[in-house]
Amino acid sequence: MPVGELKTHFSEVLETVKQGNKIGILYGRAKRPVAMIVPYVEEKVVHRKIGILDGEISIVFRDGRDGEPEEGLI
Repeated sequence: MPVGELKTHFSEVLETVKQGNKIGILYGRAKRPVAMIVPYVEEKVVHRKIGILDGEISIVFRDGRDGEPEEGLI
């Protein structure tokens, strides 16, 4: 869909997208594809374990350490 047509029919385009359709946006005289309007899909957050000891151990740094490696260890 060319940009000018998108501007003219924006509300209708949004209704089409809400129904699950994708709309490609074309720009310039050459009508090159530059963007896509797609339906919003809410992502589910999945909590997963990182390694077999996840939640079983904790790491505590000595006083004065800020999580950066000591000099000479890199």
